[in-house]
Amino acid sequence: MKKRLLLAAMLLCLTGCARYEEVPLPSTAAETAEESVREEAAETEPPEETEVSVQPAQTDTRVPKKVKGIYLSAYIAGTPELMDNILAEIEKSQVNAVVIDVKNDDGRITFPIDTPVAGEIGACKSYISDVDGLIKKLKEQNIYVIARVVAFRDPFLAEAKPEWSLKKADGTLYRDNQGLAWVNPYKKEVWDYLIEVGKAAADAGFDEVQFDYIRFSTEKGMRQVVFDEEDTKGRSKTDIITEFITYAYEPLKEAGLFVSADVFGAIIGSEQDANSVGQIYYEMAKHLDYICPMIYPSHYADGNFGIEHPDTKPYDTVLAALMGSQADLASSSDAGKEEKLAVVRPWLQDFTASYLQNYIKYGPEQVKAQIRAVYDAGYEEWIFWDAACTYDWKGLEREN
Repeated sequence: MKKRLLLAAMLLCLTGCARYEEVPLPSTAAETAEESVREEAAETEPPEETEVSVQPAQTDTRVPKKVKGIYLSAYIAGTPELMDNILAEIEKSQVNAVVIDVKNDDGRITFPIDTPVAGEIGACKSYISDVDGLIKKLKEQNIYVIARVVAFRDPFLAEAKPEWSLKKADGTLYRDNQGLAWVNPYKKEVWDYLIEVGKAAADAGFDEVQFDYIRFSTEKGMRQVVFDEEDTKGRSKTDIITEFITYAYEPLKEAGLFVSADVFGAIIGSEQDANSVGQIYYEMAKHLDYICPMIYPSHYADGNFGIEHPDTKPYDTVLAALMGSQADLASSSDAGKEEKLAVVRPWLQDFTASYLQNYIKYGPEQVKAQIRAVYDAGYEEWIFWDAACTYDWKGLEREN
């Protein structure tokens, strides 16, 4: 219990910062429907003035990619000289994707968008002044572009729309240990706003929207938060997070986006942690294209997976976490029922956790060790996190 609580506290400090399956295109659906109409016409001849129309079958035009990615802040992405340096390094590496802040940890949308709520509250801040030029440059280098959208930790929206926010019994806003307000995941108005932002990312040319902080706050102050039955309607935290994903998925898919979500590594195999944050691994995996567990070795408490100091054993820790992922998804699946689950695409660590008592310096060897663990666990995709975006490119170099 104490280890899980320590893990949750550490995650809050640093977190930031899944289905790679070809979707069958129903190309013959319209032909089948037309054939059926012709057969009916032969048997029961309709009046001459009756016209039978057949709607064309919808096809999924999204093109999946096996992602090997890195996170980039909006500041880096929006600064041409810095971005050119990153692109030069990517050209020499195996990286083929970037995750860029579109709605950041402060709740600011990082380039101008024209949507009702964003316009009303003035959420846009032009960290990226030329998003069209940025996307064009990335696409020219055949880079898959993921929009990071911070969901329910949104201090900007919470302050602007307190009626959509978490509140205490006295009516004041709930604030976390950093003094930041959170919006209420039960509010459908918040869901619609997140979809607005996702669609704007699609319009800008992003390939995928990735929700981060798609959860409830876990700090002890949450005990003072009061939820209105009119909002909850008897639904639990885990119910509502899964319901949001289900609600958001189709409109974002129709906009041409893949949909993914970041989740705590601690929820894998832990009902207690899952209920605390509102994330049930298997249930979320049923409604996403990609699920991205944050399994940074530094985020696991001493003794997790039987490893004395997980940060000092990056290969062992990542392998154990992903074997847990496999076991969780396999044990939760309904016997005999084939389900398409999200592809697992883990977040890995490319930073040194010097705040720990027992840590090691992370460099190329630790980066390579984590990638090897992903493959040894049977997975094929990964993304590295470094808040400063100072990656160990030698560790990301192309394999021979």
